[in-house]
Amino acid sequence: MLSFIALALLALALPIECQNLLKHKLNIIILAGQSNMAGRGGVANETSTGIGTWDGVVPPQCQPNPSIFRLSADLAWVKAREPIHADIDARKTDGVGPGMSFANAVLTKDPNFGVVGLVPCAVGGTTISQWQKGEFLYEQLVKRAEMAQQSGGVYRAMLWYQGEADTVNEEDVELYKGRLKTFFDDLRSDLHAPLLPIFQVILASGEGPYIEEVREAQLNIGLPNVKCVDAKGLPLEPDDLHLTTQAQVRLGEMLADAYLRFKPRSLQSNNVPTPCSNFVPFFIITAQFLWIILTFS
Repeated sequence: MLSFIALALLALALPIECQNLLKHKLNIIILAGQSNMAGRGGVANETSTGIGTWDGVVPPQCQPNPSIFRLSADLAWVKAREPIHADIDARKTDGVGPGMSFANAVLTKDPNFGVVGLVPCAVGGTTISQWQKGEFLYEQLVKRAEMAQQSGGVYRAMLWYQGEADTVNEEDVELYKGRLKTFFDDLRSDLHAPLLPIFQVILASGEGPYIEEVREAQLNIGLPNVKCVDAKGLPLEPDDLHLTTQAQVRLGEMLADAYLRFKPRSLQSNNVPTPCSNFVPFFIITAQFLWIILTFS
């Protein structure tokens, strides 16, 4: 009888969603960059207040899926739903981005892919210098990615969409390529994933006059396992800066196609699946209690 009670308590130690995650290796997809990765699809500025509002429209390609999770701002795995950057890019109004469309497309085209763990890290209006090692955004990205791995995940790729804010200043343009290379190299080193596949979106728009110069730097990055997906020509919102909802859907599908076609070299990893981080303390206490019951029963 005591053994039955012990097993029942063990089943209750982890929430259902976390239990489901532990059955599989979580395929970690990092989402980083600025506003077009965070998602502004369906966001319009109120002319009277200047505050953005999201229309709430979620296309079928971006609907929640029981096999898609996201790492929340407080480092908990939760079911992913739009806008997936709402608690990360919290000072802005977020809408539809490419992340959910990407994940759904991958699962549709590869039903055996498994569980997707999206790690949103993008923040609107940020320059490449703000993503350098030692800066807040970089350190947060590393922290969130490491937490995702420690909870049973395996790094599969980073989707990167940034550069609009670096089209304003000529000096920033000249330094962009070097800073981008340094960011990618440092990130791979700190995540202990030297061959981490990075899918870089090439700019469709910009805040300044140097869009083509930044695009050229991105296209000629010259690093292994960095693949480019060109967003040029995708529809923009009336601000001529942010992708529309349908453009974000299409971009996610383009990224999924590039990911599924890509055959990276084997990544070295010492991932060991462990319980979801936010539930570990309760699980440990319960496990200790169960050990006492089973030992003396």
